[in-house]
Amino acid sequence: MAEAPVALDQITVQGQGEAGGALLQGPTTTRTTREELDRQQVQSISDLANRVEAGISFNRQNNSINIRGLDGARVLTTIDGIRQPFLTDTRNDRSSTNAFDFDSLSTLDLLRGGSGGATLGSGALGGALAVRTLDPKDLIKGNKTFGGLAKTGFDSTDDAWFGSTAVAARLQQTYFLLQGSFRNGGETKNGGSNDTIGATRTVPNPVDFNQYGFLGKIHHYSADEAHRFGLTAEIYKREDRIQTLTSTVSTAGNFRPGRYEQGEDVERKRVSLSYDFKLPGAFIDEAQATLYWQNVKRNTLVNAYRFTSVVGPYARDNENEQNAYGFNGHLIKNFNTGMFSHKVTLGTELRMTELEQYSKGLDNCPTRPASGLFTGAFTACNNLHTNQADQPKIDGKAVGFYLHDEIGMLDNRLRLTPGVRYDWYEEQPQDTPAYSNGGSRPVGLPPSSSDSAWSPRVRLEYDIVKNAPYVKDVTAFAQWSKGFRAPTASELYGRFGGVGTYLRVGDPNLRPETSNGVDVGVRFGDKAFGGSLTYFHTNYRNFIDVVQIQAPGGLYPQGGIQGPQNVARAEIQGFEANLQYAFAQNWLARGSFAYTRGKNKDNDTFLNSIPPVQGIVAVAYGTERWGAEVSAKLAGKRDDVAATTGTSQGFKAPGYAIFNASAWWKPMPQIADLEVQIGVYNIFDRKYFDAVNVPTGVLAQARDYYSEPGRTVKATVKYQF
Repeated sequence: MAEAPVALDQITVQGQGEAGGALLQGPTTTRTTREELDRQQVQSISDLANRVEAGISFNRQNNSINIRGLDGARVLTTIDGIRQPFLTDTRNDRSSTNAFDFDSLSTLDLLRGGSGGATLGSGALGGALAVRTLDPKDLIKGNKTFGGLAKTGFDSTDDAWFGSTAVAARLQQTYFLLQGSFRNGGETKNGGSNDTIGATRTVPNPVDFNQYGFLGKIHHYSADEAHRFGLTAEIYKREDRIQTLTSTVSTAGNFRPGRYEQGEDVERKRVSLSYDFKLPGAFIDEAQATLYWQNVKRNTLVNAYRFTSVVGPYARDNENEQNAYGFNGHLIKNFNTGMFSHKVTLGTELRMTELEQYSKGLDNCPTRPASGLFTGAFTACNNLHTNQADQPKIDGKAVGFYLHDEIGMLDNRLRLTPGVRYDWYEEQPQDTPAYSNGGSRPVGLPPSSSDSAWSPRVRLEYDIVKNAPYVKDVTAFAQWSKGFRAPTASELYGRFGGVGTYLRVGDPNLRPETSNGVDVGVRFGDKAFGGSLTYFHTNYRNFIDVVQIQAPGGLYPQGGIQGPQNVARAEIQGFEANLQYAFAQNWLARGSFAYTRGKNKDNDTFLNSIPPVQGIVAVAYGTERWGAEVSAKLAGKRDDVAATTGTSQGFKAPGYAIFNASAWWKPMPQIADLEVQIGVYNIFDRKYFDAVNVPTGVLAQARDYYSEPGRTVKATVKYQF
């Protein structure tokens, strides 16, 4: 019997009833399954960007995904439908939206553009990344009562050993799952070769990291399996320790090699109760609800010793912690009115948060003098902005409601989907001694910040061709949508610095950022031959940017006063395309392409967050026993940047082409589902730069320090039972 062609599942654009599925459904959403993640050896967003999805990037400067040229708080991440916060403060612009382990995932949905704002609410201006964790039924196949998956391997990108195990069992109508994973390694390699100390160094700082995660689920189904009740508990933690050898230290300076260690700890915990219902033809066809508690905590650490100024130990522990309590839910009802069919989705998101920030510190500074300012040998103690909170404790509330109706006409070949979401939020500061007694000398408590927004969306789809011989389906689509992004707590209330140095201050009167955009395109075919082509154009208003409020001098001689303001109007447009074609028995070709162009309309300059034109092409061969793939990631040069000098200087990145190859083998398919896989990435050891991963402004290190990994090898062994 002939073997079926390989078909990589990359262009599925509709949910299957799982958390987040109905909310991200649309023509600009692509899905990557667990099988595809394994086949491409994807264990990070950077892997996904280099091997599967062109046009996205992971910005390691702020730990966020970049979609359509936007990142940070302008891109939303959800885990099992639960919103992930973008936690930053005036000391550190790095967040933790990637605080999940890829080996715990079942699917990954990537929504490009702001249309998700009509169902997801705040934060989806650039798009959304929605991941779903493994369910027991992902491992238990057919009539089995037990199943499992184990994987281990090594990745030379960061010299990491990793492993994961998941087991699931069924007892009548109740299913159980336990999953655990670990990853231990070092620094992410780059293309640098200078191993000196200081600003000329181009190889990364030495790093040791430990990462682990645990996931537990219980699902109970009704006898007809229309109802599912679930309990989920999850924990993820990662600890990084960095021996700093870059410009912060020097052999004869205040901070010296071997005596300046940085660290970053990220921890996410959650417990959630879920309910899922699906029974077509009932009073309600589908329903989903999640009640959850989530805790996210990030600590930025320094342990050092000062040799010249204020001699002695120097330590910092800056902590941000958010507790969130929330409820998400939606209903779906299908019905007909005359010639029209309707699919109505009605949903809500309710959320309460508690956010606290505190910086602990250790220094050899004496008691502050009566004048309030240190002088002489202890002048540096004026910068001892620690053992304090840089913002009040903040209690947040958010309420969102959305309603959409997919109206089908002409036997459902023409579909019009109007919809809207309404959001209201409030951030309410609470006074604490750690804040009111801080070195920035706050006067009173800042006011609450509250606002509301409507996020409408209208989508039109027409099936030009249905079930044709060569191209199964051809559907043209167009959609218009608006979205918004509420200011972060740091932008509203951050207050860091002090008299005699500088001041970084938030603005509680900030307005939300907004988007207004269109997507027009066509999608066609199926897994054997299919793809999509999209043109998008979006205007943004009230971009929040940090500006110089007061020049250095007076009470703040070191840097003056800086803070966020609503300043910019921006425009981003471009093209995206995906294609896959099983062109012969066991052969598959696939490609992904993205071109994005963005400008600040206030001053007619380019946006430094916009990536260059990119593409991924691959050819794969596979049988039941073995398979192989060769691929290339291509990028054009990026010369369109905002400025050539100063703090807004953008990085001009050269173009590149990197080539990859991977192969897998199942040695005993008749006996055990055991698979061995090896991949070699950037085969020709090309030195290249991910433009959006290079800091804006004057670079603190020599240029090659910011380059991407050279040739790397990843080997994995996977066993499913």
